[in-house]
Amino acid sequence: MDTKQFEAPMRVAFELASQAGRQGDVPVGAVVLNPAGKIIGQGFNTREALNNPLGHAEVNALIAASQDLANWRLDDCTIVVSLEPCTMCAGAIVQSRIGRLVFGAFDDKAGAVGSLWDVVRDSRLPHRPEVISGVLAAEAANLLTEFFKEKR
Repeated sequence: MDTKQFEAPMRVAFELASQAGRQGDVPVGAVVLNPAGKIIGQGFNTREALNNPLGHAEVNALIAASQDLANWRLDDCTIVVSLEPCTMCAGAIVQSRIGRLVFGAFDDKAGAVGSLWDVVRDSRLPHRPEVISGVLAAEAANLLTEFFKEKR
């Protein structure tokens, strides 16, 4: 599959990630696309800003998309996220029945889509989205590197 089609939405996810970083949260951004490729949900990390452990970019984007469609089932949609989802977010992606997951940088410390675990492709689950990884990975990783460099 040609991943170029996901570069523009990934850049939107990067903008959202930068917004999270400016608010003191780890810079992760996510967008949900409908089958036509239109953004119907977006989110960024808000754990620090809202003191909410569930405030991950993916969860926020999935909630927004579900509200836009008035349906929790996001079967034919795609989520594009700047960083490999953690176990919570991977579980939320599976539960939303999303059709495709696209992510940028791998997360060697908490990634649940191949790095540490592979929640979304576990054959014991009733739903497994298509996964496309590494889209603009170097740029995605750089967002995180710069954020943590400033924190230290």
